[in-house]
Amino acid sequence: MELHERTLAERVRLLGEDHPDTFTSRNNLATAYRAAGQPRRAVELHERILSDRARVLGADHPATLTSRNNLAEVYRAVGDVRRAVELHEDNLAARLRVLGEGHPATFISRNNLAEAYASTGALDRAVELHERNLAGRSRVLGEANPATLASRNNLAEAYRAAGDTARALSLFEQTLTDAQRVLAPGHPLIASVRHAPAALRDQSPTRDAH
Repeated sequence: MELHERTLAERVRLLGEDHPDTFTSRNNLATAYRAAGQPRRAVELHERILSDRARVLGADHPATLTSRNNLAEVYRAVGDVRRAVELHEDNLAARLRVLGEGHPATFISRNNLAEAYASTGALDRAVELHERNLAGRSRVLGEANPATLASRNNLAEAYRAAGDTARALSLFEQTLTDAQRVLAPGHPLIASVRHAPAALRDQSPTRDAH
């Protein structure tokens, strides 16, 4: 944390408040605050970064869109899901317009909007977006790409949250099989999905009846 604070202070002194490297340092400090369990301070910094980048670079600059995404995510982290949803909706629309349907950042925005919808209990909308994202990543990146596997896992989680246990179980099992085939043994996705199928089987009505 201290290193990020010193770096930001030095860049402000040497480069000025509106230099792109200063924006990057402020973003890194905000990320460090969030990781250290200080999300409110992260919100303040991300709000400033978004305002500054929009003023200097323009509302549709890719770096500004990244800042809008980051601010929406910290809003969700502090429980302000209404503002998180609004920002993610705006950002997805902007990335579709500026970057296009198949851009990696567009997929990230759609995923994050789906997660924000899930946080509000709008599970049908979350499922719909995750299904669309999985289809898009499969088409653009291929079935075995790590980002595609992550989308498959996220869709399985959405199915589970929505109570669609059968589809969740099938997708978790498929994801685990493919992830073990194409990813390194210690990959975080494998660890994330490894126990999901067994847990779902344990929760199934057929298992409970015995």
